[in-house]
Amino acid sequence: GRPGALSLWKPTMPLTIAEGVEIPDDELTFTASRSGGPGGQHVNKTSSKVTLRFDVSHAPCLPEAVRARLLTVLGDRIEADGTVRVVCQASRSQFANRKTAEKRLEALLAEALIPVAQRFATKVPRAEKKRRIESKKRRGGIKRARVVPDEDEG
Repeated sequence: GRPGALSLWKPTMPLTIAEGVEIPDDELTFTASRSGGPGGQHVNKTSSKVTLRFDVSHAPCLPEAVRARLLTVLGDRIEADGTVRVVCQASRSQFANRKTAEKRLEALLAEALIPVAQRFATKVPRAEKKRRIESKKRRGGIKRARVVPDEDEG
């Protein structure tokens, strides 16, 4: 980079994805590349698109139970090498894209750790059954009214 320019890749705060589960910055891999789409000369000469990778299957910061949960819930998002990838190219600023990518990863992992509420069977209310039967009878009455009576019967 330029002399005197601030490095955008210096360590930042760890990502907190759950109570007591933090991902230190050194376990996140950032790569910058050129962003696509319109943008004129700026987009053709700056690497503002940020790809963030986190190795879920080998990260030492994750307890085994958390790792297992993430691997099952994020199964389709996890690549063959065990990493999850987040790409951000929303901003012209590489730093802003990095921050956005970090927030997206944090939200993705935190959401995956939220347990799904257990469903339990309930009885169908009597009034609901009654409404269903009455609507079926009404429908049957409409259909019966459409039938043209035969002339030769009677």
